[in-house]
Amino acid sequence: MLNKVLVLSASVGAGHLRAADAVLKAINELRAAKEARHVDSLDYTNKAFRSLYSKAYIELVNAAPDVLGWLYDQLDKPWKNERRRLALDKLNTRPFVKMLEEYQPDIAVCTHFLPAEIISWLKAKKRLRCRQVIVVTDLDVHAMWLCHHYEHYFVAMDETREHLVTLGIPAENITVSGIPIDPVFARPKDKVETRIKHDLDRDRTTILISAGGFGVGPIEHLMTSLLNLRHAVQIVAVCGRSEELRRRLERLVARRPAGDPVSVRIVGFTTEMDEYMAAADLVVGKPGGLTTSEALSRGLVYVIVNPIPGQEERNSDHLLEEGAAIRCNNLPVLAYKIDRLLGDPGRLAAMRANVQRIARPRAAYDIVNKLRELAAE
Repeated sequence: MLNKVLVLSASVGAGHLRAADAVLKAINELRAAKEARHVDSLDYTNKAFRSLYSKAYIELVNAAPDVLGWLYDQLDKPWKNERRRLALDKLNTRPFVKMLEEYQPDIAVCTHFLPAEIISWLKAKKRLRCRQVIVVTDLDVHAMWLCHHYEHYFVAMDETREHLVTLGIPAENITVSGIPIDPVFARPKDKVETRIKHDLDRDRTTILISAGGFGVGPIEHLMTSLLNLRHAVQIVAVCGRSEELRRRLERLVARRPAGDPVSVRIVGFTTEMDEYMAAADLVVGKPGGLTTSEALSRGLVYVIVNPIPGQEERNSDHLLEEGAAIRCNNLPVLAYKIDRLLGDPGRLAAMRANVQRIARPRAAYDIVNKLRELAAE
């Protein structure tokens, strides 16, 4: 059994937190550790640095995604600019360093590169003796995930493993686990039973969209296009906590003509996203690492819309190359592209088979089992 496990994330978007939560849940379910905690490393930094790291990222996503993509590419230079970045991070993470030195974990699991970088530096200075494992939370790997003092990497794909090997990470120190998602996604759920449970038509093709991820403007354009679908489908639009977004969509949907073949269910905040995914056939959205992994685990073909330049563009490339997704670059033709896919059952079946081939619903469990092996060495 593991002793003290510290799972470390950073609240830069939700994905890193969800990956850390998934690992912690798997540790607890498997009773793999005497003590395990999840800590957001940004909680142990100063206010200005925390704002720069988290709020600036979200603002760039919403207001200037092209700038974010440019920064992503500029910073993706392996083993360069390390000292400059580390100097800035050390200056602003002193409370985090103090917490690590006081807690003295036996193993640290990092789902973001900020805590991984700090722990690598502390290990080099012999101020921390814990083992460090790094969980990459996108399909691709960026240079900022690289560090010198670690015990193991967990990555999403064989290609990502090969990429790390070419950058000098020994192959035996890399496991292709997939991205850790909530263990609930590893539990099979019957599609028809789940539709009945949520009062959905048991026989209609079901399209899931996470409406809250599209911001203020594009969601009307997205839904307007989907309402032009010719196939008889049902759309489940999850709005999250935004009541204003929910009202806007309800007004839009209410203007449909009678006899429309498209039905729409608008859902507010839900803790049952895994069930809505289990009920669906297609997911329309942005290919973030965690959402992509969840959708694949439920067998959903991805319809990629508005990927964020940088990591989501690279996730998109991988999904398209694996034959698990289609991409729409122009919202007015979204319905056309989906109708074309639904009208070709052979192609759709092949894409579903590809989804099943690359899905890794048990990634969190596999990571924990590997942690046990590392602890036994």
